Amino acid sequence: MHQALYRKWRPQTFDEVCGQEHITSILKYETEHGKFSHAYLFCGSRGTGKTTCAKILAKAVNCESPVNGSPCNRCASCMAIDGGSATDVLEMDAASNNGVDNIRDIRDEVVYTPSALKYRVYIVDEVHMLSGSAFNALLKTLEEPPAHVVFILATTELHKLPSTIISRCQRFDFRRIATQVLCDRLAHISDSEGIEYDTDALRILAKLAQGGMRDAISLLELCAGTRKKITATLVDETVGSGGRENVERTVRAISVSNFDAIFSAIDTVVRSSRDLAVYWQELISFYRDMLVMKTTAAADRYLDLTEVESERLKKTADLFSKETLLYHCRILDDALQNMQCAGAAKRMVAEMALIKMCDTSLDTSTDALLSRISKLENAIASGVAFQPNRLAEQPVDREFERTEKTAEPVSDQDTINGIDPSESPQKEIPCTLKILRGWNEMAEKAAAGDGAALGFLKLAKAFRDSEGRVYVKFPNDFARSMLDRPQIRDNIRAAISLSTQQSLEDRDLIFDLLKENENISDLDDLELES
Repeated sequence: MHQALYRKWRPQTFDEVCGQEHITSILKYETEHGKFSHAYLFCGSRGTGKTTCAKILAKAVNCESPVNGSPCNRCASCMAIDGGSATDVLEMDAASNNGVDNIRDIRDEVVYTPSALKYRVYIVDEVHMLSGSAFNALLKTLEEPPAHVVFILATTELHKLPSTIISRCQRFDFRRIATQVLCDRLAHISDSEGIEYDTDALRILAKLAQGGMRDAISLLELCAGTRKKITATLVDETVGSGGRENVERTVRAISVSNFDAIFSAIDTVVRSSRDLAVYWQELISFYRDMLVMKTTAAADRYLDLTEVESERLKKTADLFSKETLLYHCRILDDALQNMQCAGAAKRMVAEMALIKMCDTSLDTSTDALLSRISKLENAIASGVAFQPNRLAEQPVDREFERTEKTAEPVSDQDTINGIDPSESPQKEIPCTLKILRGWNEMAEKAAAGDGAALGFLKLAKAFRDSEGRVYVKFPNDFARSMLDRPQIRDNIRAAISLSTQQSLEDRDLIFDLLKENENISDLDDLELES
């Protein structure tokens, strides 16, 4: 019968355990000098070596000729434990044996001396699954067991254990294994098993394992099942990941609102029968990396990337503000939760989320508003004209002044009467101004937290003419003078540009006074003689 690689390559000594030297060094010293504890608690994420170290410790305390604190794996005791025939080493799964009766059986058995070995060892896996009454039944025995008994408890969820249990054990926290350590171990296994591989492919597998050795070896075996050389492309096809480059292209498409590229990326994932949730998790991971790059100067300490990958990530992160990244992360997280119960509608959930990320005006949440405000602030600070979803590269031309007078054509009769057409008086023609809808919302954005400015802006009325000019009419000259400043004008232009989705230059923003007969409601238009 075929044996899984993670079982075949399970470490047999403390020295073979990867990435947990802070734990194995202590266990080796204790067993070598006979100073081991009566109860141990191994906690940490899955696949980091908890059960492996428990089995090695069970052999080490019973080994007839230990080597530097590790079992020899050749004596009768070690071979009996490895073969599963040692009745004095009991391994119990608390997930399926979590009742008080199971613990009572252990409590009644510990009084008997070992039948063949030096110590009776109880390995209780997933101990957090025990019931409350079972924990209570274990307390006294765990605190003062007979001298020939050793308890080893293992759990992935330490917070679920009562403090009374934790305080009675010698606790060891197993860390996630570093990517490079995983890569080295996978390379060793591949060389021994005759598996061809590319180093980049093993690195991808190690990163997908998220610090778990068992997951990494299982993914290696999955890819090796094709009987082909393990390459980055093969890993993407087999595991269902989209690849970091594909994720980066999607993120760059989001930054410029390239909807064709976004829909194409999702379509590629779906058509290739990959799991869209896996691709989504990679997208979330990429945004996490960008946030780290954006918020700390020592990003390399927290990012497991090559120098080239780090440089590319920095360029991509520069396309977004921190507020926008946080806003996108919230959308991605919500979409992932929705995908878990969406079934066949995962694609629709993903596409709607990416569209919302491209256009913040589709969302009225606080995060979306902060993202829009940060864009306005960047536009104002850089002195460039704001356009939806991107900034124009050319600075605003503030010197140009437009003439608002329109000359009336000169008739033949004027020429006959001796009137010079070039000296003909210009006559004003009426112009209809339309109410600018949503002015109160624009005023709040333009005020940017300035209560006094907001009060004056809400007293005003805003109109737009057929040429796109915006007239802000104030009830009195004092209100107009308080707001007729460059900074406030720029804020107003940016707010109007964002809301109307059209760029507005400074010359097209006109401050004026409401006339006595201009009592305008939101349903009225204004006939203006201009």
